[in-house]
Amino acid sequence: MVLKIAIIGSRGIPAKYGGFETFVDEISKRLAAKGYEIYVSCEGGTTPKILKYNGVNLFYFPLKPFCRVIYETIYDIYSLIKSSFMCDYIYMLGYGAGFFFLIPKLFRKKLLVNVDGIEWKRDKYSKVEKWVLYLSEIFAVYFSDIIIADSIAIKKYVESTHGKNTIYISYGVEPPPNEPWNPRKLEEIYNDSNFTSLEGNGYYLIVARLEPENKIHIMVEGFLLSNTTKKLVIVGNFLSQKYKLSIDKIVAELNGYDRVIFTKGIYEKDILNMLRQNCFAYIHGHSAGGTNPSLLEAMVMKNIIIANGNAFNMEVGSNSMLYFKIPSDLKTCIENIENNYLIYLRLKSEVYKRVLAYYSWEDVVIDYDILFKNGSSAPITEIRKR
Repeated sequence: MVLKIAIIGSRGIPAKYGGFETFVDEISKRLAAKGYEIYVSCEGGTTPKILKYNGVNLFYFPLKPFCRVIYETIYDIYSLIKSSFMCDYIYMLGYGAGFFFLIPKLFRKKLLVNVDGIEWKRDKYSKVEKWVLYLSEIFAVYFSDIIIADSIAIKKYVESTHGKNTIYISYGVEPPPNEPWNPRKLEEIYNDSNFTSLEGNGYYLIVARLEPENKIHIMVEGFLLSNTTKKLVIVGNFLSQKYKLSIDKIVAELNGYDRVIFTKGIYEKDILNMLRQNCFAYIHGHSAGGTNPSLLEAMVMKNIIIANGNAFNMEVGSNSMLYFKIPSDLKTCIENIENNYLIYLRLKSEVYKRVLAYYSWEDVVIDYDILFKNGSSAPITEIRKR
């Protein structure tokens, strides 16, 4: 009997947005290749609608996106109901709709939940929103049959906070094709003359949503306080005009207009790979928790990485990366690297070896295959790798 699995909670595939979408894209096709019947939920508004992608069945929410908070909740409820009719296992990514996780139980279907990060601690939410998200987390843990965390630190958080056994299965990444440096491609696509003067190995790179929890303000300030003559390229979109104005103020006060380049969001993989492969060093500020896909993608590009020194990033990078907490820490890291480049050059190979050893998609799909075949709630990857 073929096991039917629905993977819901992402915006859908092909992946065009963020980490969950990339995860679904990668894991769904690999599980389908192993003989599972996979269904993936997709947001409405896609034209034309693809019903089959890489051997994976796609189904769509009938409404086009509107107010994200309301839309995503209704979309998740719809996906829970529809997949409960179609599948044996329902794998929900995130717990924003945790109040409705009872639905699969009514159909006697198994619900797996990937808790991602600690949503209710994110800076972008109000006190009321944080309280609602915390309650949603409680409901998600209570109603789920299996909790999955892609970070050991998140696993420990769930088990210590809610007392429920949690499986650690890592996120994955794979080496990309080589993308030679070609700034003209950037200039043509984004119509920005700033790229003309950009040189390979002549800039630091940040790829992130531009919001407080990703510490853009700390990274911009730390970079501009340093004595580097290189540029800082920041790829991503601001989610708040208020936060954008605060960053603009830092840039203005530190005379950084000719040193910082904001590209907005870039979703073409070849362009992103080119930027990552040709930067002098990569700066990663994410702080909200879990294993962040953009960090793994920077690691597999053989970059020197300077990351926010929290438990989640340090779990991923260990001794293969440098870490900062405040702007002066980042300033020191930048100046140390530039003054002793040959010493820090070894980190490129160390970070690459680490990401291949611990974050391979092939290992990830083996873990999920074991999980779905056994229905086990015992840790898998943690025992095998750690």
